[in-house]
Amino acid sequence: MTTTASHHLSPAFPGRAPWGTANKLRAWQQGALEKYVQEQPRDFLAVATPGAGKTTFALTLASWLLHHHVVQQITVVAPTEHLKKQWAEAAARIGIRLDPDYSAGPLSKEYHGVAVTYAGVGVRPMLHRNRCEQRKTLVILDEIHHAGDSKSWGEACLEAFDPATRRLALTGTPFRSDTNPIPFVTYEEGNDGIRRSSADYTYGYGNALGDGVVRPVIFLSYSGNMRWRTKAGDEIEARLGEPLTKDAISQAWRTALDPRGDWMPNVLRAADQRLTEVRKGIPDAGALVIASDQDSARAYAKLIREITGRKATVVLSDDNGASKKIDEFSASDDRWMVAVRMVSEGVDVPRLAVGVYATTISTPLFFAQAVGRFVRSRRRGETASVFVPTIPTLLSFASEMEVERDHVLDKPKKNGEEDPYAEEDKLLAEAEKQQDEDTGDQDMLPFEALESDAVFDRVLYDGAEFGMQAHPGSEEEQDYLGIPGLLEPDQVQLLLQKRQARQIAHSRQKPAEQADLLEMPAERRPVVSHKELLELRKQLNTMVGAYVHQSGKPHGVIHTELRRVCGGPPSAEATAGQIRERIKKVQEWATRMK
Repeated sequence: MTTTASHHLSPAFPGRAPWGTANKLRAWQQGALEKYVQEQPRDFLAVATPGAGKTTFALTLASWLLHHHVVQQITVVAPTEHLKKQWAEAAARIGIRLDPDYSAGPLSKEYHGVAVTYAGVGVRPMLHRNRCEQRKTLVILDEIHHAGDSKSWGEACLEAFDPATRRLALTGTPFRSDTNPIPFVTYEEGNDGIRRSSADYTYGYGNALGDGVVRPVIFLSYSGNMRWRTKAGDEIEARLGEPLTKDAISQAWRTALDPRGDWMPNVLRAADQRLTEVRKGIPDAGALVIASDQDSARAYAKLIREITGRKATVVLSDDNGASKKIDEFSASDDRWMVAVRMVSEGVDVPRLAVGVYATTISTPLFFAQAVGRFVRSRRRGETASVFVPTIPTLLSFASEMEVERDHVLDKPKKNGEEDPYAEEDKLLAEAEKQQDEDTGDQDMLPFEALESDAVFDRVLYDGAEFGMQAHPGSEEEQDYLGIPGLLEPDQVQLLLQKRQARQIAHSRQKPAEQADLLEMPAERRPVVSHKELLELRKQLNTMVGAYVHQSGKPHGVIHTELRRVCGGPPSAEATAGQIRERIKKVQEWATRMK
């Protein structure tokens, strides 16, 4: 039995495959196909990194199953309306005709099957079940983790496709933040008693990068000082990347993304400069801003117009013409597109090479899918550049691009095992709420971003950090924005190392007393972990508790006095440096009383 199932594939399929693969399957696609043909399973889960060619693999397999009369029809289930149309177009290129507009009733004989959405299946599961019962059906579940998005979708998929002859599940990100089981996925229990998804074939980003199937990704991280007013009416100032509480990180992040501040205009300006450099090697390269909401998207588009003098394509999720706009942008050589989550997953715009992550969504699934929009390689040497705020969670995702994950079905049984400091954090927050300064709950005000600035922070590539902090427009920043857009992965690392060495040498020429954080390379910057910050907070509370007995003053009075003397926000939102200042001050007070 032959597995060169491209027996009637067009030589041009897939139309945008990278060098050397236009008329044959990639090695991973061939390997997955051979495994499937050999085992002939009813259910098969293929996990392949975004941009690796899951659609090509699935349609080749569908073609093989139709050709050998294993199935008689096909149902493709996709996350969005745009994607189901994209599936129908891709299938048509190899002679498989799918109806993307199917809603009910008998299917025209000219079609081999239908392309529908998970939401559509959720509305009419029995319609699709009847189709599976009437004819032998292959069901392709694209980005199957969406079947776990809601209980109703998962139940609908189980009901609709339980009678299917074959089920092929595809995903680039098999992990989810929740524990909703995904239909037709096998879960195996590990030695720790936790069940995890088990893929039949996996092709990760690391392998794809080595094969030249995807682009290497350079992450350019930007920090800066943020100032905002909390719901309690306090004005807080903090620097992106400093150890902060979850609430403070969230508020600093939102402040950075506020289009009225200076952070977003500076980052967009830097990203546009990077795009200009990339276009020297990739003339049609495009850039994408992934925004949190529609108002922000429109405001970012306005900033881009002011910075570049050119209009940006704006794609909104509830816009009826969203699919058409994406297609038009993909076919053009326009520079910028701004979207609200619309192109975070599955949408194929291969010329996207520069991205700005301007959303506060911080799940590994969304981040991986968002970055996946920029990694599809068309020819050898292309690189991708993604601009991110210096948020610890995002930087950890960026440094773990090559880590393969599975969907974890069970949470650790012990309280706090997932986060060893969660329980202590909770207790500390309660203690501070009772004993610390007035929380101002009776006077709640909406969150308000006041001002922000941007500082080039570092470059992350292949799990390593490079660069020194520098102001926008400085020579140091330009050094990294000017990295060529056409480089082999090993050349990227070598060039980054050279740039950093040159900057460190330049920095050392200055007198020691002039050196500050802005002159320090990434690996020399002071980093305070969450655990260390927690220990500092506990130390402060211990010192305050001891001073309570010595002075006879209540906890809240002492904390308020420390804030008045040392400055800064409540201790739950204070930085490590601010907490250390308060520890020194309360020690000083205690010494005086002895």
